[in-house]
Amino acid sequence: MDTTQLIIWIGDWMPVLWVFAFGACVGSLLNVLAYRLPLGLDCVTPSSRCPSCDTKLTWRENIPIFGWLMLCGKCRFCRSKISPQYPIVEAFVAFLWAGTYALWFVLPSYGQGPFGIHWASVKPEWTRLGVLHVWPIMLVFFSLFSCLVAMTLTDLKSFTIPLVLPWFATAFGVVTHTAFAVYVGLSGKDLAPLRGTEWPWSLATPAVQVGDVAAGLTTLSSWWWIGASIGGTVGIGVGLLLLRFKLIGRSFEDYQAWEEAEIAKQQADAAVGTGQSTVEQPAADPTELWIAYPHARREMVKELAFLAPCGVLAWFGGQWMVGLPTRGADITTTTGVAIETAIMPPLWLNVLSGVLLGYLVGGGIVWLVRILGSIGFRKEAMGLGDVHLLAAVGACVGWIDSILTFFTAAFVGLIGTVLAMVVASAAGRKGGPQRTLPFGPSLAIACGIVVLFKPLFEAGLTRLLHAELPVNLP
Repeated sequence: MDTTQLIIWIGDWMPVLWVFAFGACVGSLLNVLAYRLPLGLDCVTPSSRCPSCDTKLTWRENIPIFGWLMLCGKCRFCRSKISPQYPIVEAFVAFLWAGTYALWFVLPSYGQGPFGIHWASVKPEWTRLGVLHVWPIMLVFFSLFSCLVAMTLTDLKSFTIPLVLPWFATAFGVVTHTAFAVYVGLSGKDLAPLRGTEWPWSLATPAVQVGDVAAGLTTLSSWWWIGASIGGTVGIGVGLLLLRFKLIGRSFEDYQAWEEAEIAKQQADAAVGTGQSTVEQPAADPTELWIAYPHARREMVKELAFLAPCGVLAWFGGQWMVGLPTRGADITTTTGVAIETAIMPPLWLNVLSGVLLGYLVGGGIVWLVRILGSIGFRKEAMGLGDVHLLAAVGACVGWIDSILTFFTAAFVGLIGTVLAMVVASAAGRKGGPQRTLPFGPSLAIACGIVVLFKPLFEAGLTRLLHAELPVNLP
């Protein structure tokens, strides 16, 4: 390698180091969020302190990864141990950001890598113009990955997902995707060449460009789905207003009172020496008590009432949009065939509806399983945190990826359960893991697998469908 090549190589990889450092800082923030949010603490103030001696930490102790290493895992002031979770999370997020950036923007787009895999096949098509042109979309993925890490940490610790985390990812996805689409539209740029297919964005959108009308092909657009996505989102807002003005009840609103009464009942049973309990698993683990709540079916009626405006307005929105003049005039192509062209929506509306559709489909598929499972098994099947998590995934990466994530998560959860049983058996515990495993971490891991290894899913679908042409998912 000569000097010129070395300089070019360093120039290509220097941004990776910057992304690594920034990712480590984000990982440090995620540690704070995972610790404070479940406790209801402010995430900004007070500043970081040692949990043992309550001494305010200086900037030297707060250096991501290296701060813990320099302190040898002990507080500088009281010498108490510091959890290794902090550097592990910081390093994981740093490598996740840097590895994704290198895979998408640094590694060559030609030639073969390990195992004969072409580099171009593992990169999303929207990355082909380079990071300087598509960095807003990259930030959407990085923010989603970061929120998923924080949600995984809180779900594993407390069996809850602070809703501010999926809400932030959702809001960031909606705003960034739409704003970037507005910029692209105003600047006259087009992201369609990035994919080399009919999809005009990095996620699936309702309207697609099939081909050149003059060549005998036509344009297709699904105005019904555009109207349905907007109407469904408005319906979610209507449901929130109904809750706000107490026109419908919140689900599991009486759970706190039931839990207190149930705990008091268990204590009374223990006091008289019966050793019996009115719940199936009266362990101290609050998640087991939550599962034992006997009115899950009744609460699903309240959630169906909340979702009713979403379904109704989605249907009316689709019907209203189809009623608009969304078709162009018939034209005769060079082949002499008369075809009717569809009026394509503006790019920003197409992208916005794609984001909203991803949000509704992602959240809807988990909510459907939650409702059906709770009715069938008479206990809460999935938490609402899982609903918000997959809805955020859909808002950032689209409805196709959210569906793939859900089904992949089932396999991830199965593998996790088997591993937990193996660990429990090795530790001498009978009956498998000591508590029910949360589903949120499985969804988060599955999302990363789908986003980073989508070519494997495309190859699998091509084989499964016996398609003549390779399946290319947006």
